[in-house]
Amino acid sequence: MVDLQTAMAAAAAERKKRDGAASEDRKVRRSGPSLGIEPFDPVKHVSKEKADTASMWLVIGFSVLVSVMMRYVLMPNTSPEKSDILYLMPLSAIILIPQIHRMVMPKSFQEYYTKGTWFKAGFLHTFTFLAMSFLLVNPPMGDIVAPKLASHWAIATDHDGTLLFNEDSSKDGVIEWVVDNDGRLEGEVWLLFALADNVNSDGAEVNVELTHQSVSIDLASDEFYWANNSDRIANATKTDNSSAPNLVPHEKDQPFAINLGSDLAVGSHDILVTIKEDGDPWENERTYRWKLVVVEAVDVSDS
Repeated sequence: MVDLQTAMAAAAAERKKRDGAASEDRKVRRSGPSLGIEPFDPVKHVSKEKADTASMWLVIGFSVLVSVMMRYVLMPNTSPEKSDILYLMPLSAIILIPQIHRMVMPKSFQEYYTKGTWFKAGFLHTFTFLAMSFLLVNPPMGDIVAPKLASHWAIATDHDGTLLFNEDSSKDGVIEWVVDNDGRLEGEVWLLFALADNVNSDGAEVNVELTHQSVSIDLASDEFYWANNSDRIANATKTDNSSAPNLVPHEKDQPFAINLGSDLAVGSHDILVTIKEDGDPWENERTYRWKLVVVEAVDVSDS
């Protein structure tokens, strides 16, 4: 049998042994090398920061050079239909970044470049190229978009001194005008709209083609109509007695007025508007297809 004093001594020795093992374990856990942490070396850290900074500026300079070559070398020799190459080729230049580092950077920097460096450099190149491309293809550096419709287009009739707009909206590309049975759309019929551009809409060439019953005619814009009838257009009414639509929301928008004819017959009148502009570096083009439908009113009689 073991007396009480011997048992207590054995328990104290066991407890001391366990506390010593736990203390050693805590020391190991607090050790940097055991956790994969390298000892901090200030000199090496500064060298690595310099290498990363040099890599960043090298990638930015490379991306700017690629963007400028895309804009002033590749773009003028590429048609808009094949414009995909303008993005694919510069972005594929990512594969050249490691080789450029090996050619340009000193050997003291190259030892700090790893796969993570190339991953970060790839993202930096991509976003730098996209930002530079946006700046280089938009005014004042370039213009690759033709003028667009400033607001809405509208159809108005000028009959007996009264200018009248149709109540139908033009948002869906179709305006329907109801006339009396066996009647016509009386008076001079005008197509009115305005163009807006980020450079100058007045430098665009606008052609309008009107097609009715397979017969097409080219129409020209009356450049003096808006100036001579500005008050009438502003004070005109619609067939639902509301105010005229705002077709020129900005003072720099260029208004157009095309005479579609007088007393238009019932049926569909298709309007093709072609806008061409000498942009930089391409010739910009945009087309609109609208339709004026003149329909006869339906008589509803009691049976």
